[in-house]
Amino acid sequence: MRACILSAALAATLALSCSTQRKLNQIKSGELRTDLSLPAASAPRSIDLLPEDTRRDTLRVVDFEGRETLIMNAIRDEDGEMTATDRLTAAMVTARFRNVAERHGRVDLEFQVRVPAGMQDGRWQLRLDPDLYMLSDSVRLEPVIITGRDYRKAQLRGYEQYRRFLNSIITDSTKFINKGALEIFLQRNLPMVYDFRCDSSFVSDEDFSSAYGVTEQEAVEHYTAKLLKRWNKRRAKMAPAMFRRYVKSPIVTEGIRLDTVLVAGNGDFVYNYVQTIRTSPALRKADIVLSGGIWEQDNKLYDIPRSEALSFYISSLSGLTDNTERYRQKVIERCVFANTACYIEFPQGRWDIVPELGDNPQELGRIKENIRGLLDNEHFEMDSISVEAFASPEGALAANDRLCRKRAQSASEFFAAYAAAYRDSVQREAGVFLGLGGAEAARSTQQEIAVQGRSGGENWKMLDVLVASDGSLSNLDKELYGEIASLENPDRREAALGGLESYHYIRQSLYPRLRVVKFNFYLHRRGMQRDTLVTTELDSCYMRGVQLLKNREYEQALLVLRPYADYNAALASVALDRNNSALEILQALPPGGKRDYLLALVYSRLGDERLAVQHYLHACAQEPSFVYRGNLDPEISELIRKYCLSLQPYGAA
Repeated sequence: MRACILSAALAATLALSCSTQRKLNQIKSGELRTDLSLPAASAPRSIDLLPEDTRRDTLRVVDFEGRETLIMNAIRDEDGEMTATDRLTAAMVTARFRNVAERHGRVDLEFQVRVPAGMQDGRWQLRLDPDLYMLSDSVRLEPVIITGRDYRKAQLRGYEQYRRFLNSIITDSTKFINKGALEIFLQRNLPMVYDFRCDSSFVSDEDFSSAYGVTEQEAVEHYTAKLLKRWNKRRAKMAPAMFRRYVKSPIVTEGIRLDTVLVAGNGDFVYNYVQTIRTSPALRKADIVLSGGIWEQDNKLYDIPRSEALSFYISSLSGLTDNTERYRQKVIERCVFANTACYIEFPQGRWDIVPELGDNPQELGRIKENIRGLLDNEHFEMDSISVEAFASPEGALAANDRLCRKRAQSASEFFAAYAAAYRDSVQREAGVFLGLGGAEAARSTQQEIAVQGRSGGENWKMLDVLVASDGSLSNLDKELYGEIASLENPDRREAALGGLESYHYIRQSLYPRLRVVKFNFYLHRRGMQRDTLVTTELDSCYMRGVQLLKNREYEQALLVLRPYADYNAALASVALDRNNSALEILQALPPGGKRDYLLALVYSRLGDERLAVQHYLHACAQEPSFVYRGNLDPEISELIRKYCLSLQPYGAA
């Protein structure tokens, strides 16, 4: 009887082996193969979701010349007549390419992974790897794993064996101690220690050792099974190797798109795979290729060759961008001015400039640099310089005003002399043309720079700002200063300040910053006679928005283009699915092919098929290129299929 059972088992094993080999031969010969395919086109929008006046297959539209036209869900028969018809949607698309639309900077690549029933075996696992090719890069997508039932049983059996191995590892260290022998030893030789096991009082290891000459740890170590402990430690170290021994094919739970268990003979396996990718301005096409392998436990039986590529041609609304340059008017003034300020330190009560005093070397150098830059400017010529000197409030107002006038005059003379000397040095370096009038005649052709100084008086306005922004002054100090600042007479105001506790700080820290000299430089444009000139220049802000639109950075593009409320602003809104905003802009624009095409997109999204078809046909009549473009955008291609617009003579106009 046992021999019969063994013979039957051997026969079954041989039959399975023959069946496996036969499948492998069919796969290798190409009779059976995995493949990629395109899913059927998306089903039309549910009629229940459409407005009442659009729940029909016949549309009444107005053509581009104002004539009323009926569009039916129909096809042209062999006699050229339009005949109403119903269409069946194919369950499988055999084409190897598809046009896909980019929306919000992303594209959904939808494809199907197909495995014929003949390639499925209960003892196999198929590991299928889709690869995405974009531009010059390739990316391996998450794999699809198809596991046979027997294969999964073997995986789970391996995990169970490994679990039993882990359970055999001792984790409780007390199990290594021969407790019985330890108790007998204590009972016979150390009865008082043995009594501790029934005593609730705590005995420290130090007390135990001093009383009986042996520590608790030493007693435990003596009766520990050291060989068993070493053997257990070696088993724990063997865990990784035992996992590889028992679990020949681990169950993957992360980084995969699908892991499913199938039983052979139940039909073809079809998995709908959707991969979302971000687009870039240069991305026009993406290819998907499938490869993989057939495994039986840890043995790879067959390398599945690369499939024929599925190609996705990416259409983007950015391709509808209007690249027309936009210009704006600009008024150019003949006269312009520049200003700056510096802190020139003067000796107390004096007005003559001492270049070496305090920070004067840096401050005077900065003003000289400004003057040199303006004198060397090829577009502007300097006419005059206005110098205004300010004083801090200590002292009498009249005296401070006289001091400011003298300091302004001193600064004016100082920088006027510098400007003249710099001009002369530039002329000498360039070479002076000596005509009949000599060098003096050549110098006289250059306009003299007028430098005028005036007093700015006590700098109370700046002191108000400094006090308000100073972090060292308390709120109370600032309130008290505000009450004093409201006094009209500056001398009484300064005298009142002297009574504040914060006056010493204000005088030492803030007053020096009030002694400022301001410079205003008045210039005119070289060669310009009229006071103003109106010209046009490229609107760089608008063109930056256009470039953002072309780069598919729609959010940033809309921020720039929204104030212009033109076609490109509407296009950015459509790209972001802000259809009502786009509709408001488009309705205010003059007729045009691109404008009508965007209206067709918007009305299709809003559910008004009649207006969507009407505007699409208008767009095609004005720009025939939209006949092809309509197939690239799903909102329009759905209408083309539903109403056979590609067969309409008006649509092809």
